[in-house]
Amino acid sequence: MISDFQELSDKIDQLAEMTVALRRENAQLRQANAALVVENMGYQRRLSEASTRVEALLEQIPSLDADTPEEKQPENEDAR
Repeated sequence: MISDFQELSDKIDQLAEMTVALRRENAQLRQANAALVVENMGYQRRLSEASTRVEALLEQIPSLDADTPEEKQPENEDAR
């Protein structure tokens, strides 16, 4: 009977140690997640800025239909 109590006590100790380890790991994961959220927000901001710059550049490119004359298609050489 004493061995049963000792075995139960050992399992409780293991459970307590595992709980502490899991709480420590959870805290580390929360910190890592927070850092990744901040990093992701920075990337989203940079992507938005790049998109704005690309759109501005695209607006500066003249339209092909308005600025260039239509190219004439070469006539069929077989019709000669």
